[in-house]
Amino acid sequence: MGNYSKALEFYEKSNKILEKVLPPNHPNLATSYTNIGAVYRDMGNYSKALEFYEKAHKILEKALPSNHSHLATSYNNIGGVYKNMGDYSKALEFYEKSHKIFEKVLPPNHPNLATSYNNIGLVYDNMGDYSKALEFYDKALKIREKALSPNHPDLATSYNNFGLVYNNMGDYSKALEFYEKDLEITKKALSPNHPSLALSYNNIGLAYYGKGDYSKALSFLEKALAIRQKSLPSTHPLIKETKDNIDHVKKKM
Repeated sequence: MGNYSKALEFYEKSNKILEKVLPPNHPNLATSYTNIGAVYRDMGNYSKALEFYEKAHKILEKALPSNHSHLATSYNNIGGVYKNMGDYSKALEFYEKSHKIFEKVLPPNHPNLATSYNNIGLVYDNMGDYSKALEFYDKALKIREKALSPNHPDLATSYNNFGLVYNNMGDYSKALEFYEKDLEITKKALSPNHPSLALSYNNIGLAYYGKGDYSKALSFLEKALAIRQKSLPSTHPLIKETKDNIDHVKKKM
């Protein structure tokens, strides 16, 4: 398991000191709140993550000009939590605020702009607007193919996201084609117990489930579960979700 409780303890101790010695709207306090929010997000505690990201954002709004890239990152962080909570209209609202700033301050092929397109695509995918999702994923992929090395994890993310849309559209063969491209990069780029590798295995498993190939589905979902149990807190929602998926597959066999 990622050592989240230790990270949280360290950040909270540091934050207590900063709160004593800095004025309440100091940008370093915003960084501290953001770090705490990120740990809660990774633990799957989204309401706590939102609380700290919003504290950080209030400071940044006062301390920075309205087109500052740190403000864009802050909007993006809040959007990400809303996405994880399933509040897609809120997620889209914050991702679009973030994107407007990035479009103004970044060159057109900057990787952060690709991430922004990608995040908006992800929300449209979750909302069931697949043509919009593909449009934004395509914008992200075009930038990433120009700006990044062929084995970069962000390129894998792009392939994974195309796979998700095709999976949601019921085109499981097309989904697998993209998921396998993602897996090929992810295996090379990340450690064997990285949560992103679990996501790759999970998605391949779900595509095989959609195709009705239950033994392959089970094999990939079990790989995903093994990594998630090692790398995430036992209370993380993804562990329960993976176990539920495995149960669904077993019932079909």
